[in-house]
Amino acid sequence: MYRWWHKILIFLLFRLNWRRLFFVGVIFTTAGIFLILASLPYPLTLWNLSPSLKYLAHQPLDRTTVFIYKTALRASDKLATSNVGTKVVSLKNAAETNQSKIVIDGETVLNATSDENMETKEKVLTKPRVPSTYKTLTHSSLRYTESLKPGEALLYAKKEIEKASIVKNDRNLHAPLFHNVSSFKRSYELMELILKVYIYREGRRPIFHQPYLRGIYASEGWFMKSLKFNKKFVTNDPEKAHLFYLPYSARQSALALYVPNSHNLKPLSIYIRDYVNMLAAKYPFWNRSHGSDHFLAACHDWGSYTLTEHKELKEHSIKALCNADSSEGIFIPGKDVSLPETKLRNPKNLHRNLGGRRVSERHILAFFAGKMHGRVRPILRKTWSGKDNDMRIYGSIPIRVSKTLSYAEHMKSSKFCICPMGYEVNSPRIVEAIYYECVPVIIADNFVLPLSDVLNWSSFSVVVPEKDIPKLKEILLAITLRQYEEMQTNVRMLQKHFLWNHIPTKYDMFHMILHSIWVSRLNQIQMPE
Repeated sequence: MYRWWHKILIFLLFRLNWRRLFFVGVIFTTAGIFLILASLPYPLTLWNLSPSLKYLAHQPLDRTTVFIYKTALRASDKLATSNVGTKVVSLKNAAETNQSKIVIDGETVLNATSDENMETKEKVLTKPRVPSTYKTLTHSSLRYTESLKPGEALLYAKKEIEKASIVKNDRNLHAPLFHNVSSFKRSYELMELILKVYIYREGRRPIFHQPYLRGIYASEGWFMKSLKFNKKFVTNDPEKAHLFYLPYSARQSALALYVPNSHNLKPLSIYIRDYVNMLAAKYPFWNRSHGSDHFLAACHDWGSYTLTEHKELKEHSIKALCNADSSEGIFIPGKDVSLPETKLRNPKNLHRNLGGRRVSERHILAFFAGKMHGRVRPILRKTWSGKDNDMRIYGSIPIRVSKTLSYAEHMKSSKFCICPMGYEVNSPRIVEAIYYECVPVIIADNFVLPLSDVLNWSSFSVVVPEKDIPKLKEILLAITLRQYEEMQTNVRMLQKHFLWNHIPTKYDMFHMILHSIWVSRLNQIQMPE
């Protein structure tokens, strides 16, 4: 036993490098402190404000104190629920004209402002109580909204959006892209807090529940995939749902049911009609709202036409459609959502080849290449193809040209990318142009632009009426360099809102589409008089 103690003592005194051990301990301790600080829910300065603060009225506040106090005020205003926060109310009594009343969490504190009161009043300024953590408030708000019935929660959200505070310099949102960035941000926050979606389990694959993730109609598939595995928004209790999703793929329907060269879409629409009737017979949810709280997402050109056999599905449900043609009576602006059409060649690499050249390196004024179908493209080619070197308008890109500059490099090197409609008003080139940071020029009358309920398309695109195709170059040249640089900057800032992700991220394509569906549902709610 003595030998063992002797060996341990020798090891501790002579063989252990205490200096090195000390430095290792310092490094790990410092790293631990920084890790803890990084995990705090809000700045450390706010934690120091937890005790009540008192100031003498005749003592001026130094800059640090003023900054801390204002920070606390902003934190309370931003984080507090309806019972937490600060209000300053003027007293109208003549004897109290030199005082103001600070109401903090229901407690009133007099703030003396006259010279006499400054000498006698000691408790003149009290820091508003700062909530312990962001998480506490989030959980408190979540508990409150979860206690509401779905209709009550939507009414609460609508009221909150109407009184949204002004947003300034949000690093995640570029204000010029939006009609009203303040309303959008508040609406988005409430969507994340409140929205629950019930997904019907009925429906056989592949038409239902099997997303198609490749090609120009991939948007409907990626939306389905992103929603089905989203624990934040999906609920298994239909009684708690604010929206009901019909997990239907127009692309898979066309592949499974359409008879080639028959030009007959009725079998597709009958199939969907029977599916909805089955749900209405099995559950009470469709009948109680006539389908107004149900939605679907369809990007195939035929998506809108497969809904025509069911009147309530066509007229009442919320339809997220790539074929957002307001002239056909199926897509209803203000209720339905214009779904962005994205062409995805490689589902495993969603962000392949993003980005483009800087403005000074974009030597082509306008570019288009594609098949000559629909009413617009033949006119575009006939008017401009081969007649002006600034206007690179092709059918298929000539081999001699493609050897020098590929399709993608043309878009990366062009100031404007022409996005004419095809058979239908939608075109995947709009999103392609955004990916390649090229200002899109949209030629499609009656087309409701994607996500136009929140996005201000005039800030990052050009819309040209079909009749003005002969004036196209004149219209583009009328845009000054400064205006173009602003538009091109906005396109770059917009790009993240049009990206699909394997795991959806805040403000990406999935969330933007879901938000527009959420807004459509809120618009159905009538405010009490």
